This record gives sequence, structure tokens and C-alpha cells, in this order.
Amino acid sequence: MGEIKVSPDYNWFRSTVPLKKIIVDDDDSKIWSLYDAGPRNIRCPLIFLPPVSGTADVFFRQILALTGWGYRVIALQYPVYWDHLEFCDGFRKLLDHLQLDKVHLFGASLGGFLAQKFAEYTHKSPRVHSLILCNSFSDTSIFNQTWTANSFWLMPSFMLKKIVLGNFSSGPVDPMMADAIDFMVDRLESLGQSELASRLTLNCQNSYVEPHKIRDIPVTIMDIHLLQFHGTKYAAIDPSMVSAEELEVQKGSLGISQEEQ
Repeated sequence: MGEIKVSPDYNWFRSTVPLKKIIVDDDDSKIWSLYDAGPRNIRCPLIFLPPVSGTADVFFRQILALTGWGYRVIALQYPVYWDHLEFCDGFRKLLDHLQLDKVHLFGASLGGFLAQKFAEYTHKSPRVHSLILCNSFSDTSIFNQTWTANSFWLMPSFMLKKIVLGNFSSGPVDPMMADAIDFMVDRLESLGQSELASRLTLNCQNSYVEPHKIRDIPVTIMDIHLLQFHGTKYAAIDPSMVSAEELEVQKGSLGISQEEQ
């Protein structure tokens, strides 16, 4: 069992923040699962959208830290949606149900793409105040799988999991990153066939973000790619510019961010 799953922080999170389930579509099989933490009087919260392999609780460390500083944070887990328009319409209904007119969106990988598509979808009546994108993308063609996107629903669960696991780091990693990978693999195992198939479909279905429709939204892009090389001969930064304390913080951030891939 991974260290994260049995850690005091994770157990504290699960025992203090309730998991809510909400249906907003006519189809009662489409259930949004979410953690809503922090002051309820905040009407423009930060909402976390997970990657293909993620569940709502992969953001538990961010939730614990941010709510401790007074932020309202909502972490989501998607129902089964098969196209981006259907997802955006369902997400809009969820925000209406939560009585949230404007939100800040943090999206990791697929979550970042869906956040951009929702901002694009609502550009005439804006619902997204800002975007934070972590290891995300704006065009699904980069995966070279648009031609197979409509066949994921036919694949058995073990094959879908194999596709997702192929994107996880397989080489030597430090213990913190190894724990993060173990945690994400555990979360992946909790997802059913239709959940995985629909997420991979959204991830690879031929689509791109129309930049002119989100150009007025503040966007922060997080890319941890170069951090993994700090302290090695392949570092892209002068080692003298990075203190030992800062390096440890960055390594910690890298380990946490791997949960969102």
C-alpha cells in the first residue's frame, strides 16, 4: 500500500472533508463527485479538475493547504461524458446548482484542457475568471490518437488502464515521486471502464481551444518539466542560483505535482 494513502494528512482529509455526490443532468447515472472545503461565503472559489487517471481526492494536499489560508476550494470528479460540448453543458449546470456565477479553474492535463474548453464555451457569458494550467495542452492532435478516440468505449478496462499507465514514469525515481505514482495508480484502479473510456475519449477526440475566445482570461501555466533535472549535470539553471532549501522545496513540489499527471 502506498505511503500517501495511509498518511496522516490523507486520513485527516478523508475524515474531515465529506465527499458530495450531485446529479444535474436528466440522466441520473451522471454523478458529479466533489469535495467542497473552505468558507461557503466565497462566491468565486478555486475549482480543481483532475487528469485522466485522477479522482477528486488527488488534490487533497492542495485543499488542506489552501483552506488553511482561508480559500474556498472545490475538487471534482467527472461523470461519464463522451464529448466536450456535453461536458461543458454538464459543468455549467453544476455551477448553477452550486450557485456559482464565476470561478477560478485549476486543471491538470485533461483537466486543463476541459477548463479551457469550458472557458471557450461560456465566452459570451463568462463563467471563468482565471485559469491555472498544469502540464496541460490546447490541441488533442498532439496525442496522435484522434482516429481511435471513438473506439475507446469498446475496450475492456484492463486495456484502458494499460494505455494510461504507459504515460507514468517507469525509470528510477526518488521515494517521494514513487509514492505519488503509487497513489495515482491506486486512484486509477478505482475508476470503472466507462469512466476511463470517456476520459480518454475527451482527451483524444479531435478538438482544440480557440484562443480568441479565452484571450481576456488571466492564465497561469505551470510546467514542472525542468525541475526534475535540478541538481544534476543536465540542470538548465546555474546551481549557484538555487539554495539547498529551495531545491528541497522544488523536489517536494515535483513530487506533489506528479499526483496530477
